Amino acid sequence: MMYHDRAADSHHPVKYFGKIHVYTGDGKGKTTAALGLTLRALGHGFSVLMIQFFKNHKDFGELKIGNLLQPQLEIVQFGQLGVIDLVHPSAIDIYYVREGLDYARKALRREPEKRPHILILDEINVALGYHMIPVAEVLDFLDNKHQNTEIVLTGRYAPEALIKRADLVTEMNAIKHYYTDDFFARKGIEH
Repeated sequence: MMYHDRAADSHHPVKYFGKIHVYTGDGKGKTTAALGLTLRALGHGFSVLMIQFFKNHKDFGELKIGNLLQPQLEIVQFGQLGVIDLVHPSAIDIYYVREGLDYARKALRREPEKRPHILILDEINVALGYHMIPVAEVLDFLDNKHQNTEIVLTGRYAPEALIKRADLVTEMNAIKHYYTDDFFARKGIEH
């Protein structure tokens, strides 16, 4: 496989953006992979918008660093505090999912200098897997996105239609994980 750094050859590196990534599977690391891509993009001067579904935790490490890196990095959470019953989601949980996707739509209609180069929909696959939003609606969003915006969709349960639509799909597999022991989330590692 040959790797060619088109951005190094181009006066307009953003024109090579526009791919769709899916990070899914039952293993740890989906959001972490998206944050790694974020770090790389920020290092090159690109802007990133991360929309976090099902999250409302101001103590997450990515939020703290995001505050320091504004306006180049914007992280917005859509969710209520506490554990969400995904099997029987409340009306407010569904409302937050819709609000998050609506925020993404509006972000892609921003003026060019304010539109993110990379848009991350963190945990959107979970919302799709539990039928909190129709797959067709997210596919329509992807079909009508700005052509030069890279989109990353994370979370377990990515539906087959989304996998087929994506340009890159990575599945994280849980081979071994300490979640099965008595466990609490640690600052700097799990949040």
